[in-house]
Amino acid sequence: MEGLELLKELAVQWKKQAEQWSSHALQYFHQVPPEQIYAAIAVLLFTSFLLLLVRLFKRPKANTILLSGLSGSGKTVLFYQLRDGSSHQGTVTSMEPNDGYFVLHSEKSKGGKVNPVHLIDVPGHSRLRAQLDDFLPQAAGIVFVVDALEFLPNCRAASEYLYDILTKATVVRKKIPVLILCNKTDKVTAHSKEFIRKQLEKEIEKLRASRSAISAADIANDFALGVPGEVFSFSHCQNKVTVAEASGLTGEYSQVEQFVREHVKS
Repeated sequence: MEGLELLKELAVQWKKQAEQWSSHALQYFHQVPPEQIYAAIAVLLFTSFLLLLVRLFKRPKANTILLSGLSGSGKTVLFYQLRDGSSHQGTVTSMEPNDGYFVLHSEKSKGGKVNPVHLIDVPGHSRLRAQLDDFLPQAAGIVFVVDALEFLPNCRAASEYLYDILTKATVVRKKIPVLILCNKTDKVTAHSKEFIRKQLEKEIEKLRASRSAISAADIANDFALGVPGEVFSFSHCQNKVTVAEASGLTGEYSQVEQFVREHVKS
């Protein structure tokens, strides 16, 4: 009971103290000229507006490189080569994204500070490609891997996938650079990057014609691709599209690293 009475007395004292502070604050407020009050309110509103603008426009810097392409093109092998210089863990088609934040294997022996890279290998299975959309907002670049050895049987499917990527709103608006990587070029029967580039452009031109004939209500792509009235070329894309060669199994992927470091600074 004594403790309860003590608490009541403390509560009464705190209430009186709060009333005194409130009274002093009101007196001071009435003594301040209206011009100063208005100026203070204006400064507060302006500061709040600036902070809101900063939060809206200062977005996190994109620092992720996405590996995309059809299943079996060698994306997962490439992922492990870039990470630790080995390919044994990438011999099985991945059904889940391989997500890693690491210093490139070739840069581990370099002196000084080297920033790690965020690399995501997106599964190429048709039912899993939609996962790419989840990672695009943070993408600084996309590596689209093509199997140069088995290119012709997969040319149409690869072109359709690439077409969908190049017409995505995020890719176009952010002008995300795309590297078309012709993998497995160490094989004698592999196609050259120039041949692959020309065939992809031809297939995409066919896709442009067929999809433009569909009614607007049925078109799933966000943006039209290419220049109206001209045969399609990758140079017509609003984002930069380049073509390179590599061999994940032999560890020849210097052009990939160059692309990575061009868009994610070390």
